[in-house]
Amino acid sequence: MLAWTVYISFLGVLALMLLPAGNARAARGVALVTALLGFLIGLVSAFGFAPERGIQTITRTAWIPGLGIDYYLAADGISVTLVLLTGLAAVAGILFSWNIEHRAKEFFVFYLALIAGVYGVFLSFDLFLLFVFYELAIIPKYFLIAIWGSTNREYGAMKLALYSFIGSAMVLVGLVAAYVTAGSKTMDLLVLAQYPFPPALQNWAFPVVFIGFAILAGLWPFHTWAPTGHVAAPTAASMLLAGVVMKLGAYGALRVAMTLFPLGLATWRNEIALLAVIGIVYGALVALVQKDFKFVIGYSSVSHMGFVILGLVTLNTIGMTGAVLQMFSHGVIAGLLFGVVGRMVYDRTHTRDLPELEAMRLNKALPFAAGTFAVAAFASMGLPGFSGFAAELQVLIGAWSAFPTYTVLAGVGIVVGVAYTLRVLQMAFFGEAPEPVPEAAHPLPPITLPERLGAVLLIATTVLIGLCPRLLLSLIGPSFQSPLFEHVLKGGNL
Repeated sequence: MLAWTVYISFLGVLALMLLPAGNARAARGVALVTALLGFLIGLVSAFGFAPERGIQTITRTAWIPGLGIDYYLAADGISVTLVLLTGLAAVAGILFSWNIEHRAKEFFVFYLALIAGVYGVFLSFDLFLLFVFYELAIIPKYFLIAIWGSTNREYGAMKLALYSFIGSAMVLVGLVAAYVTAGSKTMDLLVLAQYPFPPALQNWAFPVVFIGFAILAGLWPFHTWAPTGHVAAPTAASMLLAGVVMKLGAYGALRVAMTLFPLGLATWRNEIALLAVIGIVYGALVALVQKDFKFVIGYSSVSHMGFVILGLVTLNTIGMTGAVLQMFSHGVIAGLLFGVVGRMVYDRTHTRDLPELEAMRLNKALPFAAGTFAVAAFASMGLPGFSGFAAELQVLIGAWSAFPTYTVLAGVGIVVGVAYTLRVLQMAFFGEAPEPVPEAAHPLPPITLPERLGAVLLIATTVLIGLCPRLLLSLIGPSFQSPLFEHVLKGGNL
């Protein structure tokens, strides 16, 4: 059933291509129905999934028999969790893009093609198929930003594409090396993960593949595409970039690099952890001094994704489970933050400059936006009752066992994160102008119903998971007990 998330997304692309040009309302409707169907399939599958059964085959058929390449879709609790996140982000992104009129048909074609690629990555257990879907998710990102973006959109789109393709080339080199070394018989991840690759190969292939994927996850110092891309992207694309596209990188690092090359992982884990912690602190410090509203959220994503990378290399079930939960949590919270900044604020005020916004008293002009951002800010800070608290707590517990010093430094990043979050909340929505500002002759347009629905959907999700994290932990935790992660966890302590 999960395979239909991919197929329905492609069917949505086909349906949109058959629509007459200029019918924006129909394009939005087709896109929303398609995304809703994908989300509902993921939701039903999550409720009916038995994670204790391990990796479960969805469909498998020979694709390129001469090379041992199959069309092989499967899922475990990690896949199901991220498929659910993708469906949620897809629906919310469309609701926040209900104002799209310029070439709406093409916009949603690229949007659904990207979603289909993301679904495919999370469900592929043949490495060649995974790589194909991974590349498919990169191409639409470029056009979404270059055509419908705002500030320096061509530069942002090209920078994101170049970084992505460089990372993809690194991944491909590692995959080809693994395939040839194992006898050129199969690209089945489960088979290759059990192959005893020589330590010499693992010691160079692991960092090449891991960093190749982690570039897309915003790993420092390869993160610079992320803030630029987020700022240039239209609202829905920003929500998808932070919500699910960055998770592709983290997922690939976990699912492919760590399972194929566990000896290389053991060799390089301390260096990877150091880069993750630098990203946590650096992203937070840079966000603290930004004057562009969207840049603050962009650098905060770099900081929060550092917790994902740190959790992955703890090599214990608590830290790694927390890392996957953080992928889900950050996808929801960052999507909400970008939705408020891009659609509710920028599209109405036409500025992201914090000093300018401070003079507008947006808490009075846009009270729903102010309330929504306040809730998202509290969730981003990791307050109890929100999903970020449960995720980051598990990462820190796991990291304390593996890297005590790094954990303390990560804690510094959390403190700085509270500071930049409160600063941007105060300046953007609750600022006081030095002189009284006259009432605007043309008041800002009110928040629309689709925007309210998208915000409520994301808020409800982060609160639900915050109050009852076992809903996802019961899916994620058992996945690390499968044979796929046996060699990975041997380096852990918990």
